[in-house]
Amino acid sequence: MAENTKAVEIIDLEKSYGSLKAVAGISFYVKKGQIFTLLGPNGAGKTTTIEILEGLKEKDGGEIKFFGETVAKISKKEKEEIGVLLQKNNYIEKIKVKEILKMFSSFYKNSLSTSDIIKKISLEDKKDSFVENLSGGQQQRLSIGLALINDPKILYLDEPTTGLDPQARRKLWGLIKDLKKAGKTVFLTTHYMEEAERLSDYVYIMDQGKIIADGSPEKLIEDLGKENVIVFAKTGFTDSAIEELQETYPELKITESEISIYVKDLSSSLTELIKWAGEKEVEIDNLKIRRPNLEDVFIELTGKGLRD
Repeated sequence: MAENTKAVEIIDLEKSYGSLKAVAGISFYVKKGQIFTLLGPNGAGKTTTIEILEGLKEKDGGEIKFFGETVAKISKKEKEEIGVLLQKNNYIEKIKVKEILKMFSSFYKNSLSTSDIIKKISLEDKKDSFVENLSGGQQQRLSIGLALINDPKILYLDEPTTGLDPQARRKLWGLIKDLKKAGKTVFLTTHYMEEAERLSDYVYIMDQGKIIADGSPEKLIEDLGKENVIVFAKTGFTDSAIEELQETYPELKITESEISIYVKDLSSSLTELIKWAGEKEVEIDNLKIRRPNLEDVFIELTGKGLRD
């Protein structure tokens, strides 16, 4: 791919903590103007990777290219052109929305007008409110506004919707999509698979310090090669019943609360399952039928849920 289409690229990136190799020689690039998502279970190395790219940590080895230019690290020069939303933010208690935006704008050589930012994040009616009085969703929109104040080339959003209710989460999704429409490059990490599936142009999945898969959400799901998923509650199933199910359905996945069976012929598989349950006097509760999704890909590749 031509260098001028890449926003950020890493080649053989490495980072260790003592004997633990958190990032084990990974390589990837982010295209300009796309929403790029890095997924991985806890301890996969994704937080270390994004912190290196934000300039919060230094790499041990490998190469970083920032908009075509090779850099030893993300220095003050590059930080002028990136925006960062961290997992947690602690703001001054008694400061108003317009005041904190003005304060952050003073940190950069170039910045957008605070009124433009307030409009972009839909907080016009809250500009004179104290930050501490904003709802969780409004505070996250403000955090994105602060990350946009320097009109960055690339925006890092680290779990932007964690802790938000479904309505606030979807409003934030709309804002992220609008950023892409405006030509911004967005680097996203998230613990919500639906979020990654809906927003991402491209996904990399990381585990144990290495990249184990990449592609668009649609391509990753297609490559899984599954057509239907029968899902039901694990409650009431003994270990022996689960073992018998696994013999009958090799394509079976078990989480703490659910059992999922991946099948091609839905009609016959469902009939067989209900017949088996009747013979074993096992109740099948909360039965659902769905199409495969990105979470199925993730569990297949890592053997874990995203929060494990």
